[in-house]
Amino acid sequence: MNRYPLQRHVLLAVDCIIFGFDGHDIRLLLIKRGFRPEKSKWSLMGGFVQQRESPEDAAVRVLKQLTGLGGVYLEQLHTFGNPGRDPVERTVSVAYTALIDIHRYEKQISDDYHAEWFLLSKKPKLIFDHDNMVELAKKQLRYKAAFHPVLFELLPEKFTVPQLQSLYESIYDTAFDNRNFSRKVLSTGLLIKQKQKDKVNSKKGAFYYKLDEKKYKADFKAFLNFVPNPDRFVL
Repeated sequence: MNRYPLQRHVLLAVDCIIFGFDGHDIRLLLIKRGFRPEKSKWSLMGGFVQQRESPEDAAVRVLKQLTGLGGVYLEQLHTFGNPGRDPVERTVSVAYTALIDIHRYEKQISDDYHAEWFLLSKKPKLIFDHDNMVELAKKQLRYKAAFHPVLFELLPEKFTVPQLQSLYESIYDTAFDNRNFSRKVLSTGLLIKQKQKDKVNSKKGAFYYKLDEKKYKADFKAFLNFVPNPDRFVL
């Protein structure tokens, strides 16, 4: 096979940032690294891209291998290529993010690599530049959530308005006024009220809602500017 002259190889890796919602808080899925350096320290799910696979294929494979998670939609976040980011060898990493409902996937997660969910506010220090990856992913998530109803990917099929509010408050690390939040979210017309109530987390019982998929696809802009002054959260 021909090679470019006078060029040294660079390793290409992928890292997966998996955000999940447990009904009350936003969490981050981490594993303990299985090899040196930094063995047994907390890490994102990562691995090297093989000769005959794309970065996207590698991300799917790595996530399945290290956590057992399959069928998860991954979105490319950013490429991290600081020359000193890996102390062993020059490595460029393509980071991917995913949003999932924890309860929908909890039975898939493997214990082989000690995968564990952490509150974003209480996550441990991560290896290499993985903390920087998480911070950038958080900023992107906040930006998207301010202008697009992307956070519904983190919710179960049926959810309550208080659950949705808890999700937004967890993402933005702030409190929203209960009445204003409920009024704004219901005024979008994107939610379908159900007959059932959640009587576990509320004394009076909070009605469940479903996302109206048809209206969502036709008019997702109903959620534009849903978060007031989003720049103060995302810049």
